[in-house]
Amino acid sequence: MPERRARPVPATRGNRKPLWRRVAAPTTEPPSDPPAPGPAPADAKTDAVEPGSVVQAALYRDGVRVATPATLADTFRELRDQPDGMAWIGLARPTESEILSLAAEFDLHPLAVEDAMEAHQRPKLERYGETLFVVLRAARYLDASEEVDFGELHVFLGPDFLITVRHGAAPDLSAVRRRMEESPELLSLGPEAVLYAILDAVVDGYAPVVSGVQNDIDEIETEVFGGDPWVSRRIYELSREMVEFQRATRPLVGMLHGLMAGFAKYGTDDELQRYLRDVADHVTHTSERVDGFRQALTDILTVNATLVTQQQNAEMRALAEAGFEQNEEIKKISSWAAILFAPTLVGTIYGMNFTHMPELHWVLGYPFAVALMAVVCTSLYVIFKRRDWL
Repeated sequence: MPERRARPVPATRGNRKPLWRRVAAPTTEPPSDPPAPGPAPADAKTDAVEPGSVVQAALYRDGVRVATPATLADTFRELRDQPDGMAWIGLARPTESEILSLAAEFDLHPLAVEDAMEAHQRPKLERYGETLFVVLRAARYLDASEEVDFGELHVFLGPDFLITVRHGAAPDLSAVRRRMEESPELLSLGPEAVLYAILDAVVDGYAPVVSGVQNDIDEIETEVFGGDPWVSRRIYELSREMVEFQRATRPLVGMLHGLMAGFAKYGTDDELQRYLRDVADHVTHTSERVDGFRQALTDILTVNATLVTQQQNAEMRALAEAGFEQNEEIKKISSWAAILFAPTLVGTIYGMNFTHMPELHWVLGYPFAVALMAVVCTSLYVIFKRRDWL
């Protein structure tokens, strides 16, 4: 492990303090009884922050834990006392003051610090001098709700320190720490070995998600051909999750290739190189599976739209046929009503009780009325029959 070097103080304009030192300044009230005058300890820091969200901080030498400081200030002091040691600090949803305190101690780049505070970053790998800044998107499958939950992890990697800033429930870094502490020969390789273990944990966490999504797609296919009316919504929601999953896995392939490209330049251990190549292979496989899932969901959505359209066409055809049959019945009823209307009209006219109606006293009046009814009814019947109304 290279000897810890004194970190330069960032340049300022005039007498203005750097951003992180201004923000991380203590906000507590001074004690009522001031300390006795005298020189301040050489390692005293004015920007120490209590570990409100520090999950765990530990110091290691030759792959073995040698100290477990209770606060960030103790961690800084212990690391300064052990120049050949390595600090591993884990934070979960830290406060701004905690991040800025770490930035001041380890000389972290302001852009990386800003990304770690704001979160919601895309997966990336950036190098600032001797410090490596890595953003990862972890994922886990929730069986109860059949959803994919995404977390975000920021990693600062230096010559003698590694800082993890976790935003979300995933991944479980306590398991990573246990694994590394059980393999001191691997942990003794330094912060790069810890980074490998974190990458491996994040990538291994994708496997249950891939399995859960595969089961969801199988269920969706069954629901599509079963005519479930709510399947379109489920396809849409799962497609959105696959877009997020794709954004988490696809950049990771390029990041690992970038790490592998720097093996020779930064003198990465040969065994560690093999481990990282293995992780890269797993990431490539997962990324290809996610791409396949997204294409499969697109195809399923197209098939579902086709089936829905066919079902709607069948319903429209059935309605049209029912309407046609109803129109035929209306035609028949209207035709018979018209035929029966003719004798009713004649009978109604001659049934009126007017005194001066010449036909009432006509000898041929009745036969004429009956014949008139018959001629009109027959004529109407023939006309409707020719028009296929009857």
